[in-house]
Amino acid sequence: MTNFLITIIALFMTQGIVLFDFKKDSSSSGWYIVDDSVMGGRSEGAVTIDSDGHGVFEGTVSLDNNGGFSSVRYRSGTINLDQYNRFVLRVKGDGKSYQFRVSGSRTDRHSYTYTFATNGDWQLIEIPFAEMTPTFRGFVPDIPNFHGNKMEEMGFLIGNKKAESFRLLIDRIGAE
Repeated sequence: MTNFLITIIALFMTQGIVLFDFKKDSSSSGWYIVDDSVMGGRSEGAVTIDSDGHGVFEGTVSLDNNGGFSSVRYRSGTINLDQYNRFVLRVKGDGKSYQFRVSGSRTDRHSYTYTFATNGDWQLIEIPFAEMTPTFRGFVPDIPNFHGNKMEEMGFLIGNKKAESFRLLIDRIGAE
């Protein structure tokens, strides 16, 4: 079998779901920013769509007034994830570390997080559900890791304990 044919077969065998796919005609209106300004900090983030159709999460993180994070979130509505076991992200970062975050329910006070490093190139980040740890305001509650049965919100956060500018391009978010 040729490599091309093997690749095509592998694509058809993958039974995943696209949770969000940025395109030129996408709108960033469903995405919203939550910065440390909710507690008096001075960080500023923004989300836009670039001319190539990628989501762009960018801004500056400030440590002033006990700040130190910026996040972007998307309320997806309830999505059943029972038949999947990992998230797959296609992103291009700036060499900094980011968190991918999901909430099983909008009423949960905690999120499930996974930290990944970027390298300046397009990357496919695979995140097993079982490796997503619960977090609430920087603390780890005594509850199990992500169950993977459903989600209602997803997003990204930068909070590397230093003042810095950031830029993360987001192409696609899926589950497999």
